[in-house]
Amino acid sequence: MRILSRLIASLVALALLTGAAPATRDAMEHFIQPFLGDLREELAEAKAGGRKGMVIMYHFEECPSCTKMKQTVLNQPVVQDWYRNTFRVIAIDTRGAQPITALDGRALSESEYARAVQIRGTPTFDFYAPDGTRTYRHVGGLFTVGEFMLLGQYVASGAHRNQTFAQYRQAKAKRGS
Repeated sequence: MRILSRLIASLVALALLTGAAPATRDAMEHFIQPFLGDLREELAEAKAGGRKGMVIMYHFEECPSCTKMKQTVLNQPVVQDWYRNTFRVIAIDTRGAQPITALDGRALSESEYARAVQIRGTPTFDFYAPDGTRTYRHVGGLFTVGEFMLLGQYVASGAHRNQTFAQYRQAKAKRGS
């Protein structure tokens, strides 16, 4: 995990040093994976693909923080590729009407599901283990590639089990990785 962190940081730094802006890709096409509505199937696919679990991004169209993340972080290929290789990444519109099947088998609309899992602000990122246990929730936007990558590494590494994200971030900053 440490090697991956350094590689990502090096790629971002190289792009910044050379003045070359990395090519971006649409966040909703390349960060978010197609979602057919059954969260149980999404977790099964994550597990079958050897991923650490699933990330659900709760958002809505007019959310300014969601839009900012989509335009500055979630559109970056390094973010898209790492997250999609590590987790199954789906989006749920907190105001949406698409029917979904919850992890407990209930059929709800996206907005009903968001209320049922107590989404209070957007964006919110819920991380789930392959067994369906929610392992971590992050509420609010992260507006740099490094910060959002750190969040993913925090959960994927298991550090969320024994320290807060703020402690993890601080420890990483002290080590310079």
